[in-house]
Amino acid sequence: MSIALGLLIIRLVVGLTFMGHGAQKLFGWFGGYGLKGTGGWMDSIGLKPGVLIALAAGLAELAGGLLFVLGFWMPVAATLIVLTMLGAIVSVHRRNGYWITANGMEYAVVLIAVAIGLALIGAGEYAIG
Repeated sequence: MSIALGLLIIRLVVGLTFMGHGAQKLFGWFGGYGLKGTGGWMDSIGLKPGVLIALAAGLAELAGGLLFVLGFWMPVAATLIVLTMLGAIVSVHRRNGYWITANGMEYAVVLIAVAIGLALIGAGEYAIG
């Protein structure tokens, strides 16, 4: 029982966080900039077309987070999360080193590890699939 509850807590925190990031990019919710603002920022760092990339990233975060929360299609959920975080590492965080205090890749690496770990061990008893 405690393992299942622990997996649920991990899924809820990580999945809802990803859904929130997706909603920031797509709709401007939770202090986000929406597609136009996020797309403009992506254009400014050389990711073009920025709005299309912001749309893809936002959809991947929203869908991956929702699947993660539900514990449904965990390999797909983990893949969406991992690909999004790899994109963030390559485009933004890698040049800043590892530690988050310097805007490095630490947080993204931890999220990748959590996503892969849950995909490998399963979502637990409190999951849809």
